[in-house]
Amino acid sequence: MNWSPERPYNDLPLLPPIIDVESKRVLRQAIRARAALASLEQAAKRMQNPLVLVNSLSLLEAQASSEIENIVTTTDDLFRFAQGPSDSANPATKETLRYRSALFAGMEAISTRPLSSGTAIEVCTNIHRRAMNVRKLPGTYIGNPVTKKAIYTPPTGEAVIRDKLGNWADFIHAEDGIDPLVKMAIAHYQFEAIHPFEDGNGRTGRILNVLQLVDAGLLSAPVLYLSRFIIRNKDDYYRLLLAVTRDTAWEDWITFILRGLEETATQTLKKIDRIQDLQETVRREIKEHTRAGSNADLLDVLFENPYSRIGNVIERCGVSRPTATSWLNALVENDVLLEIKAGRERLFINARFMDVLSADDDLTMDPEPTLF
Repeated sequence: MNWSPERPYNDLPLLPPIIDVESKRVLRQAIRARAALASLEQAAKRMQNPLVLVNSLSLLEAQASSEIENIVTTTDDLFRFAQGPSDSANPATKETLRYRSALFAGMEAISTRPLSSGTAIEVCTNIHRRAMNVRKLPGTYIGNPVTKKAIYTPPTGEAVIRDKLGNWADFIHAEDGIDPLVKMAIAHYQFEAIHPFEDGNGRTGRILNVLQLVDAGLLSAPVLYLSRFIIRNKDDYYRLLLAVTRDTAWEDWITFILRGLEETATQTLKKIDRIQDLQETVRREIKEHTRAGSNADLLDVLFENPYSRIGNVIERCGVSRPTATSWLNALVENDVLLEIKAGRERLFINARFMDVLSADDDLTMDPEPTLF
């Protein structure tokens, strides 16, 4: 094998892999992952307001994916600035919010044209809020920041990188009979191995994962993300990535990603159940403590924007400022919401919803099931 960690891997093999990537072990896990994903898709479609899930989970994904790159912000800061002016947010929060904007822009892009290398460039550009293109200069490597020793050096040369990205996109859309979930795992490795940009490759690649699931028709909305799973299993993630490069160990890598999809979908299903239970509780509390009655718009405001402002209620519910204020005050007085002041603003927090969203679900890999 013509690979050395210190030398640009211009010989990175094109896709598809030359070995059989759909072993019995992989296919068994693919069936489990597909079943979990289908259950998640059905549950998301049954929600009365899917935006509750899309808005909240996309922020959690932005937070987790950014954390992998050591860009750390708090859940409270993200939700506080997600729907309002972010000028006073700290740099990490602003950068994390750009990740969500890049995700939504990617969703818009694939609604009109197939996923491509152009999509990847657009996603990376939106993450950075400046024009990004494939690397043109040498010197990029992945390594130990202290010793400066290279662990992996990606391909170099604009023409080489563009050729490999073109092959990556062709593989995604090839009608070759490979299970779409298996294909996503392979494509994710390949994109990270190509490492086409000077910065933002990890975050771009993780957005492309969910875009590929949507593009393949496996999800209708971006409600499943692997970043939290990757954080919990970070050592395995990087070890298995390198093992594909060094040892062509596709089976272990693909199985790892498929198990991540299964476990993440299962945990997201549990979160949906808890969200729906809480929505029913808050619906009853709104009727009991305010004159809003069964105003579904007020309920939607509190779950779409768990850091709500009076203006959100005025706009969504079509009521006057005094009415919106009285509703929110009543919910604060009865411990349905919490209130904080941020400068001149009053923010009304759906704290129980934030607790559900922030619950530290166990996404650590369980031992792989043994089949007899």
